[in-house]
Amino acid sequence: MVEKQNDVERVLQWHHKISCWSINSTRPSKGNQSPPSLRPHEILYFAALLFEGVMAPLKLHGSFLSTNTQRVLATLYEKEVEFELVNVNLGAGEQKQEPHISLNPFGQVPAAVDGDLKLFESRAISQYVAHQYASKGTQLGSAGNGYATILVWQEVEAHQFDPSASKLVWEQVFKPIFGLPTDTAVVSETEVTLGKVLDVYEARLSQFKYLAGNSFTLADLHHLPNIQALLGTPTKKLFDSRPHVSAWVASITGRPAWGKVLALLPK
Repeated sequence: MVEKQNDVERVLQWHHKISCWSINSTRPSKGNQSPPSLRPHEILYFAALLFEGVMAPLKLHGSFLSTNTQRVLATLYEKEVEFELVNVNLGAGEQKQEPHISLNPFGQVPAAVDGDLKLFESRAISQYVAHQYASKGTQLGSAGNGYATILVWQEVEAHQFDPSASKLVWEQVFKPIFGLPTDTAVVSETEVTLGKVLDVYEARLSQFKYLAGNSFTLADLHHLPNIQALLGTPTKKLFDSRPHVSAWVASITGRPAWGKVLALLPK
């Protein structure tokens, strides 16, 4: 640690002298001290410092009230990626207006800007973050057959779990917020469909701690926003009545990164 600190100090000293030369537009006179020569790994430190100074953090355009934005926030916190949340006022319809409509032509949140790259669709953004910043934070992916398994369960979340879960969140969480009546018939019918999906999850989770194996991955993370919303509704019984699903829900909702997302929400 001390050696690394000394290396950084040498790099900073070198950088300071180079800056002075740039300002004065002259090289130091013969009697002045020359900057210390740099070893290869010190040059890497120097390059990293310069790179960090000019690179803007990833910008996430969305609303922390949006379950889709929450999905990306969870990924960013898990990966320990520096980012800036640019609030999009959904109540004012900003998602349908410029400048946001240029980032997401469907007028939805979230959208992300990382350097020159512009992305939309929460699962695609999460996938990008997990792979672009693979060396940081939680390892949310895997190689070889493990990666294929993760992709399978990501597809299950998107096409089997999410349609029913999102409908139940709309009926029981968002409709009351907007002063609309909950359609209890739709809730009952949709709970049956979701229950069948969770039966498959129960069988899977009786063999593994997480959906894609014994490590937490994007396949689990993508479920978090809708599960969290449903835990505050009568639909919670669908999770509680299945012991392996219940343990899985407790595990993923108890992660520190998800706690950071919840801390953004109004009490």
